[in-house]
Amino acid sequence: MTTFLITFAFFIIVTVAMAVGYIFQQKSISGSCGGLGALGIDKACDCPEPCDKRRRRVAKEAREAVWKENRIL
Repeated sequence: MTTFLITFAFFIIVTVAMAVGYIFQQKSISGSCGGLGALGIDKACDCPEPCDKRRRRVAKEAREAVWKENRIL
């Protein structure tokens, strides 16, 4: 039981330290490997034909981009 309490306290301390760091710096945790671009992969899905869900999402994003471009403010 002592090992559990020490481990739990350690995780709480680390979590609080990360929260304090975020509050003061306003920076989120980021990776260092560069993501999929570093591997030469242009998109997350390597399917030759995107699925219907992805097609709908791309079409919606295109409509939103046109709307934002033509918006009058």
